Amino acid sequence: MKMKFTAWSGVLALAAAANVAFAAGPTDPQIAAIVVTANQVDIDAGKLALSKAHSKDVKEFAQLMITDHSGVNKSATELVQKLHVTPEANPTSASLQKGGDDNEAALKKLKGSAFDRAYVDHEVAYHQAVLDAVDTTLIPSAQNAELKALLIKVRPAFVAHLEHAKNLQSQLSKKGA
Repeated sequence: MKMKFTAWSGVLALAAAANVAFAAGPTDPQIAAIVVTANQVDIDAGKLALSKAHSKDVKEFAQLMITDHSGVNKSATELVQKLHVTPEANPTSASLQKGGDDNEAALKKLKGSAFDRAYVDHEVAYHQAVLDAVDTTLIPSAQNAELKALLIKVRPAFVAHLEHAKNLQSQLSKKGA
């Protein structure tokens, strides 16, 4: 039960911080920091899952998360360099990092199928929260057309990740894993 609370607390922090901290909307440098942090959190969780996951399917999903989110971070980094924008730390990026750190700490205590379930459950909740933030805060607040275009371009990947994670979650439930 503690793991579910930890996973959800990070996700809820993302949603709350995205909506509360930016009543007027985050700036482009703040959006850049949020995007990079959100992707890095998922890359770090994926790396942990590669080393600890029990299920082959979960390990394959973790590798996909590392590959896809690394690609998004590469694109985001290239864009902010091109635009001469320095990502600006903010309450949402800090909350994301803390949630990611808390999730990793909780996952490190688990093994086998308990790890697999907790990792996948978190991925479902995390991708839903990120999609909600992208749709309600990040895309509407982005002022730079190229930054907005990048967010719109990567959104379908987050949708696909969410669906993949939900399918894994269902498979793990059926197997009793």
